[in-house]
Amino acid sequence: MLARITPRPLAGTVPAIASKSMAHRIIIAAALANGVTHVTSATTCADIDATIRCLTALGARIDVTPAGYDVHPMPKSVEHGLLKALCGGTLDCGESGSTLRFMLPVSCALGAEATFVGAGRLGERPLAPLSDELIAGGCSLEGLGAFPLRTSGRLRPGRFELPGNVSSQYISGLLLAAPLMGGTTQIAVTGTLESRPYIDLTLDVLESFGVTVEIETGATPGGLSLTEFTVPEQTYRTPGAIAVEGDWSNAAFWLCAGALGDHAVTVRGVDAASVQGDRAVNAALMLFGAKGRRNAQSSTIRPDRLRGITLDAHDIPDLVPVLSAVAVCAEGESRITGCARLRIKESDRLMTTAQELNNLGADVRVEGDSLVIQGRERLAGGRVQSHNDHRIAMMAAVAAIRCDGPVEILGAEAVNKSYPAFFDHYRLLGGEVELIDE
Repeated sequence: MLARITPRPLAGTVPAIASKSMAHRIIIAAALANGVTHVTSATTCADIDATIRCLTALGARIDVTPAGYDVHPMPKSVEHGLLKALCGGTLDCGESGSTLRFMLPVSCALGAEATFVGAGRLGERPLAPLSDELIAGGCSLEGLGAFPLRTSGRLRPGRFELPGNVSSQYISGLLLAAPLMGGTTQIAVTGTLESRPYIDLTLDVLESFGVTVEIETGATPGGLSLTEFTVPEQTYRTPGAIAVEGDWSNAAFWLCAGALGDHAVTVRGVDAASVQGDRAVNAALMLFGAKGRRNAQSSTIRPDRLRGITLDAHDIPDLVPVLSAVAVCAEGESRITGCARLRIKESDRLMTTAQELNNLGADVRVEGDSLVIQGRERLAGGRVQSHNDHRIAMMAAVAAIRCDGPVEILGAEAVNKSYPAFFDHYRLLGGEVELIDE
């Protein structure tokens, strides 16, 4: 699909969609719990549908309701009261890295003989050192580095060790699997934790389902920081009902549009007290010079003079593309550092962010694991590729606000991965976009 955008400022109010990051974790926990959980979720997307497919393949029943989902957990063994996964099932992760990295350790902890498949770049994205720890813990993984990936054996409780500079999803996957192993499990992370807010989100969901995690910090004998997550033997307990928060990661696109336009943009339904790390978009935009206001359930950004900044994206990698779209129109130079993890997203997001903004007339270069951006008042417009990456497609749509000529986005259907209603909401805020089947 091609999206053809006629540039104009966006303004007004748009509803937040449900947090994809939170929905993954809640639905997985609900499928592992001791009873039915009613999950309120305003929206879905391709990645959440992938997680639901995988849980269904393992024996859960997930019914779509007007409010969200009723999640009926996997059946239990009559003899032992343990969750009983189906053997020989195929778990289709689509293009969802979260689904694969969460469901792989969960499946191994259940002892499921499963076959994982997926699409796009997912099979090429790394699984080590998570895969190494799963093998050391008693599981067999056949076909690593591609699909299909077959698993057998059951993950034993014990100590798992990971460096902090790997994907936080590896740590979250092990945390989600830990209550299923039948004993105390410890996850030791050495060095600075990547994307710590996403681990906090996992811990928050575990707490909602009655799972306690003990956290200790210290140092290794070599002087590296050490964080140990200990999960005593316990089980998931349903809270009965739970709601998925509004999503700050996707709200960020509209708030950045407010910074680039002529009038304020408000996102309704985001929680200012959320543990989602991407709520930091407000602070980042105000650092650029935009004006902001938020209350308990909404956030507003209005434009003002934008100036270049230096920003460490270590904990907020998903915000890099859209904040880069703001930086290209900010006076002076901006540097966005701590971007190494972007290289293994749906695209090499460090390169594609620079490439596609430059295709619109920006001046962006990659230096190591950083982006260096020379700001200018206006961009020219032009044609960009989504690279099958939802955040690149949405970034280009936001950057179009400051373009003199039309913007065409090839592969615009990539937005369905996280935000199927993106272009509907773009129009709701006054944007002019034509969608053309290629």
